[in-house]
Amino acid sequence: MTNAQLILTVAIIMGATMLTRFLSFLVFPAGRETPAFIRYLGKVLPAAAMAMLVIYCYKGIDLTGGNHGAPELIAGLAVAVLHKWKHSMLLSIGGGTALYLVLIHLVF
Repeated sequence: MTNAQLILTVAIIMGATMLTRFLSFLVFPAGRETPAFIRYLGKVLPAAAMAMLVIYCYKGIDLTGGNHGAPELIAGLAVAVLHKWKHSMLLSIGGGTALYLVLIHLVF
């Protein structure tokens, strides 16, 4: 890409990001009640997004061959236990990732 194309690409990405950030303040101004449907989405979408990520992470496991998905399942269990214990998403995801890497490189 030329410098002009890079600058144009960054400008378009910046504009689109700013539009999506500021649009919510224009559509839902302060002092006005947020519609019930939007509040509902705010409650259910985080859990739905996490469920999709978990399904995506486990979709490639081959339970019939190799290590039978043991590193993935052990690391997933570690994430759940860490999160239940410390209630820290960063610690849970980081700890599970570190454990998974140790398992696939040193154990399995």
